[in-house]
Amino acid sequence: MASFSLALATLFLATLMVLRPSLAAAATCTSQTFTNNKLYSFCNDLPALNSYLHWTYDPAQSTLSIAFIAPPAKPNGWISWAINPTATGMVGSQALIAFKDSKGSMTVKTYNVSSYGPVTDSKVWYEVKESSAEFSGGVMRLFANIVLPEKLKSTVNHVWQVGPSVTGGVPDKHEFQPGNLNSKGSLDLLRGQSTGGSGGDSRTKKRNIHGILNVVSWGLLFPIGIIIARYLRVFPSADPLWFYLHVSCQISAYAIGVAGWGTGLKLGSQSKGVQYSLHRNIGIALFSLATAQIFALFLRPKKEHKYRFYWNIYHHGIGYAILVLGIINVFKGLDILNPESKWRHAYIIVIAVLGGVALLLEALTWMVVLRRKKSSTSTKPYCGFNNGI
Repeated sequence: MASFSLALATLFLATLMVLRPSLAAAATCTSQTFTNNKLYSFCNDLPALNSYLHWTYDPAQSTLSIAFIAPPAKPNGWISWAINPTATGMVGSQALIAFKDSKGSMTVKTYNVSSYGPVTDSKVWYEVKESSAEFSGGVMRLFANIVLPEKLKSTVNHVWQVGPSVTGGVPDKHEFQPGNLNSKGSLDLLRGQSTGGSGGDSRTKKRNIHGILNVVSWGLLFPIGIIIARYLRVFPSADPLWFYLHVSCQISAYAIGVAGWGTGLKLGSQSKGVQYSLHRNIGIALFSLATAQIFALFLRPKKEHKYRFYWNIYHHGIGYAILVLGIINVFKGLDILNPESKWRHAYIIVIAVLGGVALLLEALTWMVVLRRKKSSTSTKPYCGFNNGI
C-alpha cells in the first residue's frame, strides 16, 4: 500500500508538471484576413486570452493603425485594447472597447481607465481618427486608426482584455483568471515585437504552485492516509506498520498543505480586490482541522484507556471532515484556476481510482471481519440445555 500511494502521488505530480496548456486551435495571425482586405505591417499572437494584434505604424505621421481580434468572454461581452503611457497594468490605460450597443450593432468607445471601479467613456490620451468593430464566428474584431503624441517612444505598454457582459451601455467587470491577469506587455511598434508582462507570469506560476501543493496534500495524500489506516489495520501482520505508514502520510500531507496554504496567503496579499471567499474559508478550516489532527497524535491515549473511545470519535470525525472539505476545495481551486479540462479530468480519474480501491478494500475488510467472527463463534464451547444437566 505504501508503494502504491507513493507511486500514485509521484505519477500525479509528474503529470501536472509535464502537462502544458495546449495552443488554441485558431489559426495564427499570419494567416488571418479581413473583410476589407486590409494589410498590416506586423502581427502578433498575443500570449493570453486567445487574442491577436495587427498593426502598422507610421513614425513620420505618428499614426498607428490596429486590428485587435479576440473572442469575448461571453457572446454579449466585450473586447478591449489599450495603451498605458504611465504604467504596465490596467490603471492608467487609454482603452478602446468594442461591444454591441442597445440596438445590437457593434460600436467602439474610448475609456480613460483611472481606477478599478466602473468605467465611463471619455476622451483618451491619443486621437482616434476612425474606429469600427465587427462580430462573427464567436470572435470580435476591433479596428482603429489613431494619432499618438509626438516624440513617443517606439516601444509602448499595451493591455488587452475581454469581458462577459455589457449593462446599460457600460462594459461590466472582467474575470480575474490567469489569462485576464496576464494580458499585458510591451509592444515595439517599429520592430513588430510584443512581449508579455513578467509580473503576470510570476503570479501565474505562484497560482499553479499553490494549486499543485494543495492537490497533492488535501486532495491525494490525506485520502491515501485514511485508506491506509482504515483497511491495513484489519490485518494483524500489518501492525504496527500501518500506523507508521498512516502517520508518515498524514504528516507529509500536512507539511505540503501548510506550504500550499502559505502560498495562498501570499497570493491573497498580492491581489487586493480579488477575493475567492468560499475557497479561502474552506482553506482556513482545513488548516485549522489538520493542525488539530496533528495535535491528536500527541494526545493519543493507550487502547485500554477509558478516554480512547472519545479520542477515536474526535480523530475519525476530524479526519473525514478533512477528506470531504479537501476534495471540495480542490475542485473550487480548479474552478478558479480554470485550467484545461484534462487537468480536472486527471484529478477526477485519480479520485475515482482511490474510491474504487477503497470500495474493494471495504468489501475485503468486511469479509475478513465476518470470517473471524464466525470462526470465533464456532470455537466457543456449546452451553445448551443438555450441557446444563
